[in-house]
Amino acid sequence: RLFAHSIGFALSKGEKVIVVHGGGPQINAELSRLNIESTFVNGFRFTTEEIFSVVENVLTKVVGPEVASNLVSNGIKAQAISGKDSHILTGSPIEGLGKVGKISKVDIKPIQELLDAQIVPVIAPIAQDVTGGSGLNINADLAAAAICAAYEGSTLIIMTDVAGIYRNWPDKTTLIESISASDLESIKAGFAEGMAPKVQAALDALSYGAQAVRIIDGTDPDSFASALAGTGGTLVVA
Repeated sequence: RLFAHSIGFALSKGEKVIVVHGGGPQINAELSRLNIESTFVNGFRFTTEEIFSVVENVLTKVVGPEVASNLVSNGIKAQAISGKDSHILTGSPIEGLGKVGKISKVDIKPIQELLDAQIVPVIAPIAQDVTGGSGLNINADLAAAAICAAYEGSTLIIMTDVAGIYRNWPDKTTLIESISASDLESIKAGFAEGMAPKVQAALDALSYGAQAVRIIDGTDPDSFASALAGTGGTLVVA
């Protein structure tokens, strides 16, 4: 409800909103239920064909529809779509990570059709594989960065479970309120686990052409509205 309220607030301000979601906890739960072990390399899940099948199913059949349903039940028109099946995302495999990919092409036409119809696109970060095969698992933050950059002058808001980027994680007194891309690049090696892809996504979005990136605490009900107003979390600028 809080998420839907935030989206509704953005729409009421005349903003166009695109939601790109992950699903780490749900994927972990399903893999655990199926007794499938997974390993992580530099914050990314090593993805076998078996794991990819679970990831795609959870993201496109469970998480995406749940997010869209939540918005619809709160009076916001929304539609869950797959980056692969809608031909929005095309990627190539990242060496050493199995069926994990990096974005090589974004086609915004399917997104724009929904936006023009006043429908919020809820996108699962699964991509077509340029080398063939069943598809690729894309880190949601990096997928969002690529999509954001396809829209000139857009701002990427990354919702995580911490208040922003900490210069010395996990020391909460070292929260960075604003930082340039070059300064963030110089300290990015110090970030580990889940924060590493978010830092990289911020840098990627700016390098692709996004205007700004704000990393906020998605568990704080006021953080999204604050981000739209230009405050809170960590702002990363070119």
